[in-house]
Amino acid sequence: MKRLIAVLAFAASLASFGAFADAGTQQPAASTGNYEYGMPLDVAKVISITPASNAADCQVGTAHMVYVDHQGRTREVNYREMGNCSQQ
Repeated sequence: MKRLIAVLAFAASLASFGAFADAGTQQPAASTGNYEYGMPLDVAKVISITPASNAADCQVGTAHMVYVDHQGRTREVNYREMGNCSQQ
């Protein structure tokens, strides 16, 4: 009887360690990040792109992209882009 109780207690302690391990590997909801050169992006589908506010100027501005990754999570990223420098 004592052996059975010891085995059950050991199994319960292993199960609780497994629960802590799973909780530590879950990724939090993604927030808006800033793109850096060379940063890998896992883009399955682009939802929207908002160009930089100064896109008509010949200057660098911050654009915003919302996309879905291959795991189905919606992500957002800000990135720098060059404005449209067309001669008029």
